[in-house]
Amino acid sequence: QVQLVESGGGLVQAGASLRLSCAASGGTLSNYQMAWFRQFPGAEREFLARISTSGASTDYANAVKGRFTISRVNAENTLYFRMNSLKPEDTAGYVCAAGENYSINPDRYSYWGQGTQVTVSS
Repeated sequence: QVQLVESGGGLVQAGASLRLSCAASGGTLSNYQMAWFRQFPGAEREFLARISTSGASTDYANAVKGRFTISRVNAENTLYFRMNSLKPEDTAGYVCAAGENYSINPDRYSYWGQGTQVTVSS
């Protein structure tokens, strides 16, 4: 059973940067496709980015393309999410996910972290 724990969220001003981390335990991260999602209150999870097991392939949602970067260090069992040029509309809970499918559909991911809150003030 893989456990995922996110960290790195916080309160920042518009235009600032943050780097989120997702540390895995109980399993080998390199076996899993990984993704970042975010969730606004009362809304469904929104796909943001995905990365293949080796890190060779990545895809982004239009809302974050060019501003956010997903990466992984399998030797550290850690997934990262670099977020630049943050906007107030990026305020949400950010969650990492792991699964066997390289997908933008949250239903295709088996393991989820608890999330880390990102708040961007104007």
